[in-house]
Amino acid sequence: MSGTTVVVHRDASALAAAVAARLATALVDAQSRRGSASVVLTGGTIGIESLSVLRQTPARAAVRWQRVDVWWGDERFIPAEHPDRNDRQARAALLDSLDLDPARVHPMGHAGGLDGNDVDAAAVRYAAELGRSTGGAFAVPGFDVVLLGMGAEGHTASIFPESPAAHDDRPVFGVRGCPKPPPTRISLGFGALCAAREVWLVVAGEDKAQAVALALSGAGRVQVPAAGAVGRQQTLWLLDEAAAAQLPKELRRR
Repeated sequence: MSGTTVVVHRDASALAAAVAARLATALVDAQSRRGSASVVLTGGTIGIESLSVLRQTPARAAVRWQRVDVWWGDERFIPAEHPDRNDRQARAALLDSLDLDPARVHPMGHAGGLDGNDVDAAAVRYAAELGRSTGGAFAVPGFDVVLLGMGAEGHTASIFPESPAAHDDRPVFGVRGCPKPPPTRISLGFGALCAAREVWLVVAGEDKAQAVALALSGAGRVQVPAAGAVGRQQTLWLLDEAAAAQLPKELRRR
């Protein structure tokens, strides 16, 4: 049964360093158990900063990167070369510096790609790729770690409060009308996110404090989608002091 742990770090820089170190350890541990590991990456300032720190961390050398599957939790449905794409930012921050197996890196579809501008078809294609990675036994793999950020209103991946996506249990779907640009995206749904062994919510900033407090005080996934992202074995809320400002002291661990 999943347990929830809150870990608070001094500031955003300390948080990024801790996430980088924790991720390297988690991937090594997974490879020790099974020979391979899988991670779902996120975008956003703190998510990309964590990847940048990992690039510079000696601990990254302990990971057998050829045996790591890399997925994404959501993506902006814009042209592949657009600088706002989560996959482009992750490649610049970390992935391009690693000895990855290209066949094990799984970016989401882009506008003008194999499915043209049909975001729903691109989402179906990604769902099929997830299924193939399990050998057809399951709809989605049991990811080792899903990294997620959270918006000030409580959204995670591209699942926004009170939106149709918050009610959608498909593993992957197209999202239209996002309140933050661009309006069209692809997102993993709760059915995929919650298949992970561990889900890490990595959140920094005072503007996130109210949503963090709501998510950890029993809010539902429609009101605060980040509250619905729960790992099968563990859910970690990795916060800086500013994001944790409205939490009661008994919830904080340093």
